[in-house]
Amino acid sequence: MPPCDRRDEGTALICLALILHAVVVVECKSQDMMETGLGDPFRMPEESSPRQTPQSVPYQDLPHLVNADGQYLFCRYWKPTGTPKALIFVSHGAGEHCGRYDELAQMLVGLELLVFAHDHVGHGQSEGERMVVSDFHVFIRDVLQHVDVMQKDYPGLPVFLLGHSMGGAITILTAAERPGLFSGMVLISPLVLASPESATTFKDYPKSMVKMATRVAFSSISTSYWVFAAKILNLVLPNMSLGPIDSSMLSRNKTEVDIYNADPLICRAGLKVCFGNQLLNAVTRVERALPKLTLPFLLLQGSADRLCDSKGAYLVMESSKSQDKTLKVSSCPPRPQDRGKVASLGPPRENKYQGCQASINSEQVHKP
Repeated sequence: MPPCDRRDEGTALICLALILHAVVVVECKSQDMMETGLGDPFRMPEESSPRQTPQSVPYQDLPHLVNADGQYLFCRYWKPTGTPKALIFVSHGAGEHCGRYDELAQMLVGLELLVFAHDHVGHGQSEGERMVVSDFHVFIRDVLQHVDVMQKDYPGLPVFLLGHSMGGAITILTAAERPGLFSGMVLISPLVLASPESATTFKDYPKSMVKMATRVAFSSISTSYWVFAAKILNLVLPNMSLGPIDSSMLSRNKTEVDIYNADPLICRAGLKVCFGNQLLNAVTRVERALPKLTLPFLLLQGSADRLCDSKGAYLVMESSKSQDKTLKVSSCPPRPQDRGKVASLGPPRENKYQGCQASINSEQVHKP
């Protein structure tokens, strides 16, 4: 028998460890549900009842659109007092919602831009099981639908895209799907590469065998192996939770972390295997889409980001065909109390968006 490839061994070890852990978790949760009599919390409302947000607010009282699957998406609009010079869609990250970008939107409105956004399916005040999507392309499809609606109301205006983290991947794929539609985009720590650190940033992630397997295997397993392993696990236990994201990894700014933790619209249900599988699928699609990018863009990246690998920013710069592209990297040295933590860029408050407005005073600027 030929010797086993270390990558194959690592992949198998991870899958086996996750499956064994998941069996125990699923059995425990199933027993809890039988004992408490809990039903399906994501059951669709009866047809005769008015459609409501997950927070029980009627959609008829809120700005919304209905996507191609019949799901109601909560929308936000920030409009300048005069005639807008351009339209810009803001795409939020995984587990959060578009309301967290109010400060950024207000700043852009000051530049006479009309800012619009919606909570993605399964997020915030939009319908859908929390942090679950049938296919990552649903996010792109919904953005294009919203853009088409706004273009009908504001014909002739240039349209821009802005996305953070998972929203950055959505932005890249949206721009690649309709290359002639958009005038430019801004990416803030976009999801481009699967980060080795992200495998250990979940609070409830198995802490023994899986962590050991992850560290052993990550040094030699490429994204394609992770996609393969994720697909196998997704077939067996798609609803297994890997736990919520550890909020302390989001920013060095404790105030920002406290705001995140206190936000009632943040999804705290935990990242399911099926959603993680869609994120990995998105990474492979983004890598294929990068050579199709020709529009101007500004990319803001935190060098110590543990959720979205900062190497992805350089990959975007190298692979895209855009003639006008700028990368600005924030690499503040960690304070003693922050050693081992992340110095992430966003989505920040307290002047965190000065980079977008001033185009920007940053430590490192890279242009082709």
